[in-house]
Amino acid sequence: MTQASEAGSGGAGSDPLERSARASAHRLGAIDLLRGLVVALMALDHTRDFFAPMNFNPLDLNQSSPAWFLTRWITHLCAPTFVLLAGLSAWLRGQRHSRTDMSRYLLSRGAMLVLLELSWVSFSWQFGFETLILQVIWAIGVAMMALGLLIWLPRWAVIAVAAGLILPHNLLDAWHGEGASWAFMLWHQGGYFKPAAAGPGVMVVYPLMPWIGWMAAGYALGPLLRGPTAQRQRFLLRAALGLLLGFVLLRATGLYGDPHPWVAQGRPLWHEALAFIDVHKYPPSLLYLAITGAFTLAALALLERAMEGGGLQAPAALMLFGRHAQFFYLLHIALIHGLAGAWYWLRYGALPSDGAHMPAGYAPSLWVCYGAWLCVLGLMWVLCRAWSRGQRGLRA
Repeated sequence: MTQASEAGSGGAGSDPLERSARASAHRLGAIDLLRGLVVALMALDHTRDFFAPMNFNPLDLNQSSPAWFLTRWITHLCAPTFVLLAGLSAWLRGQRHSRTDMSRYLLSRGAMLVLLELSWVSFSWQFGFETLILQVIWAIGVAMMALGLLIWLPRWAVIAVAAGLILPHNLLDAWHGEGASWAFMLWHQGGYFKPAAAGPGVMVVYPLMPWIGWMAAGYALGPLLRGPTAQRQRFLLRAALGLLLGFVLLRATGLYGDPHPWVAQGRPLWHEALAFIDVHKYPPSLLYLAITGAFTLAALALLERAMEGGGLQAPAALMLFGRHAQFFYLLHIALIHGLAGAWYWLRYGALPSDGAHMPAGYAPSLWVCYGAWLCVLGLMWVLCRAWSRGQRGLRA
């Protein structure tokens, strides 16, 4: 029985403490379920990277198809949800610990995540250390360390910092260029640089400025979780609608918020609709955060409402993935990489040297991509369940 179903087993006449416990369980269950959902979607993106690489961008509608476009685009929801939920979770943890303990926790855990990104995660992508790849774990780690300092500020100041990092950051797009410093790449532009001639290069995929602001925004949202359930859900849905309307307004007018403004091209309706939502992820534009943030806030409210009403039995696999999201992340890339290598040897008798140099006879296949993804999820369910049982055994 899931946490949500256990909490919902009381009758309508339960006492206030029991109702509060059920509401808390539904709230936490919705967070776990949403995290599990985006973990599974993230695995789809990484499965596509290894099992269906292509020599063009799947978001390029001049070369791609709607199916490939949506397979890539749907995974845009993952990183913003992870980061926002990390901020919310930090606030929840802070309700049970002193500010000093929380600051120490965020600084140390953030540093550990950065170290993992530089070591095991970078190795998992390459099975080597030619390049240190700074992606979402790096961004979450540094944002946690920044949050370890921000929590000493009053909430209004945290909100001001979040807004100051998120809203104007696309103004810096004008300074992007090949001659950018490594500091600017780390902070906003992203890109590749080589700190030393003899050492590995550094690929900055997730520059820090907007992600620190996004985690701070998640933390600032935290006190809403303490309010009445109906009020919290109304706020989340209204905030999601506001973000969506803001996205539509800014995207349609091209006033601000994305380095690649949308321009109607007189193409078929499906083409125009997909081009409209094709917003910039590296670094995440304001419009990217608006449309993905709308999904996160709405999903939190709707999942909690569905679980509270008993209309949703949370899938056990997604709840398991959500409760062990870090374990899932740290294991799944190496697993996908290894499985893809075996697939290429068995199917083509050779390994790809890179995405542009594939074995003879190779062609990207959606069937292979989705089939491999389902296999990965099945294997990760087995591994996460074993990990969960081991953790419970240690606590017993």
